[in-house]
Amino acid sequence: MFNLTSKSLKRILPLLILLIVLNSCTSEFKPTTFKNTSIDNSFEADISAVFDKATGGSELSEAINANIENSIISTISSPENKSDLKTVLKDFNSEFVNFKKEFPDDSEPVWELNIETELTYQSEDIITIALSTYEFKGGAHGNDKIKFLNLNAKTGSILKQKDLIKNSTDFKALAKTYFVQSLEIEEEDLKMEDFFFGKPFQLPENIGFSEDGLVLLYNIYEVASYDQGYTEFIIPFEDVESYLKLH
Repeated sequence: MFNLTSKSLKRILPLLILLIVLNSCTSEFKPTTFKNTSIDNSFEADISAVFDKATGGSELSEAINANIENSIISTISSPENKSDLKTVLKDFNSEFVNFKKEFPDDSEPVWELNIETELTYQSEDIITIALSTYEFKGGAHGNDKIKFLNLNAKTGSILKQKDLIKNSTDFKALAKTYFVQSLEIEEEDLKMEDFFFGKPFQLPENIGFSEDGLVLLYNIYEVASYDQGYTEFIIPFEDVESYLKLH
């Protein structure tokens, strides 16, 4: 059994305190850092891709980057499933080049594929990235889409709505209240009857986080006509926190 004198304790105590401090520092949460990355190949079509990429080369950052890239690819219409973004962009350009060869006298504008992401929220539990894509292959207008990607901040895995929200029935009622409130703010004097094509209120596929709260976003055509564009509203954290499993 150790017999520590007061002098021994005085020598050991500072060392113990230092070890405790160092241990707390190493266990402190370190958020993933991101940088903007672009694919700068030369294309005949109007193609741009600027997106967030996790830095560090760790297993976590690789998982995050793989899910960002796969989620971007999933938003783009393509005749084949592709596993990497560069191939998707090259194939889009080749499709445009072949179209121009087949219809050299066609007066349609240049095809467009524009990709952009934004890190909208980051905590110890969640990373939310908004993926925005615009795709035009001729016609009256292009296909404009936003997708929220919610990731587990510790593993990089994709979080689904069921992983984020509890009491889904009560949450849906809360969301409907805020949806109606958002319509009252609009200058166009919109009403519930102008949405959902005659069906009852439905939650959007896109639910993500921002610094202001939980964002609910309906893409074009999802609940209303093209002219009405995106439909979006926010539920502040103080009102939605009790319905969240993570935030």
